[in-house]
Amino acid sequence: MTILRIRAASFEFAARMEDKLAPLTCSRFRALLPYSQKLIHARWSGEACWIPLGDFRLDVGFENATSYPAPGEILFYPGGYSETEILFTYGPTCFASKLGQLAGNHFLTVVEGREHLQDLGRLVLWQGAQDIVFEMK
Repeated sequence: MTILRIRAASFEFAARMEDKLAPLTCSRFRALLPYSQKLIHARWSGEACWIPLGDFRLDVGFENATSYPAPGEILFYPGGYSETEILFTYGPTCFASKLGQLAGNHFLTVVEGREHLQDLGRLVLWQGAQDIVFEMK
């Protein structure tokens, strides 16, 4: 089992890679580590933040895809109907874009620091974009 450390703003989380359920997504994302971006608040999906990736591709299809991730489940949307993105959920979420409902690959699950998910979401909502780093623990 692979555990990643995620640092977002002043918060730290540990997340399990869902290697058995999303093996290709996990493998391709692991090759990017350490991975740094900006986390912004989602516009259509509910209580979630996202990392917009535009035309970036991991060359993966859909695996372990869901439209209704639970808080702490992190999705990778490989693109198609909307731009490529990573969705970081902190509360009730229905993954969507301006084109409608989407499904993304659930490839990471927060296993430590879950008690800070709501705090991170509120910070991003009210204070704007925050730095986020994914790295091996």
